[in-house]
Amino acid sequence: MSSLHARIDRVRIDGRDLVHGIDLTLTRGRWTAIVGPNGAGKSTLLRAIAGLQRCEGQVMLDGRALQDWPARERAQRLAWMGQHESGADDLTAEDVVQLGRLPHRPWLAPPAQADHAAVQAAMQATQSWAWRERRLGSLSGGERQRVLLARVLAVQAPMMLMDEPLAHLDPPHQADWMALVRERVAAGHGVVSVLHELHLALQADHVVLMADGRIVHTGAPADSATHAALRAVFGPRLHIAQLDGRWVALPL
Repeated sequence: MSSLHARIDRVRIDGRDLVHGIDLTLTRGRWTAIVGPNGAGKSTLLRAIAGLQRCEGQVMLDGRALQDWPARERAQRLAWMGQHESGADDLTAEDVVQLGRLPHRPWLAPPAQADHAAVQAAMQATQSWAWRERRLGSLSGGERQRVLLARVLAVQAPMMLMDEPLAHLDPPHQADWMALVRERVAAGHGVVSVLHELHLALQADHVVLMADGRIVHTGAPADSATHAALRAVFGPRLHIAQLDGRWVALPL
C-alpha cells in the first residue's frame, strides 16, 4: 500500500494559486526527490502533503485522510523537517532532538530510556552528539542543520518529509545525509526531499519535477525522459552525464 497519496486541486496563498492539479503517490522503501526552479511550488507542495498548508483536495496517509488521523498517531508516522526553522534557539541541541520523541510519550511525561536511546542514536548518526549540551542558537548553520536532521531521525517515522535538508551542509556531510537516507530506505522507510542540488537529486530512486506550480514529469533518474524534462525546465545550459556509474547534472 502506498504511504501517501496527494490529490490537490490547488493551494491558494495571498490570492495566488501556487500549486495546482497535483496527483502524486509517495511510497515507502523509496527516496523521492522533488526538484524544480525557484518559485515552482516545491516547498508549498511538501507542506500541503505534510498537512501544514491548507489546500483544496485531499492527502491520504496509509489509505486514511490525513485530517482523520489523531495528531499523535500522525506525528508518529510522518516526520517533518522544514527550512529556516526557528523558535528553539535557547534549547540545547539534545533537547531539540528530544522534541522528535514527543509523539511517543504520554502527555507531560519525562523522556523514557527508549527516548534517550533514540536521541543518542540519531545524534550520533548525524555526528552532532559532541555538542549535545550547546544551545541551538550557538551552532553554525551546518551544525544546526545536522541537529534538526537528528530530530527527524529520532521520530523513527515510516515516512520522512524534508524541505531542503542539505542547506548549509558541506559536501562530506551531504554524502553522509545520502547514506542515512539509503539506510532508512533499505529498512523500508520512505523519504521525500525537496532539493536544489540536482546532482544529488539524480541519486534518488524517483524524481518529481515541478514548474509553475504543477508536476511536469515523474520518473527514474536514469531515464532519458527525465533528463529531457530537466533540460526543458532548466534550459539548455544543463548538462546531464554519467560519471563513475552515477548521473550528474552540471551547468554549462
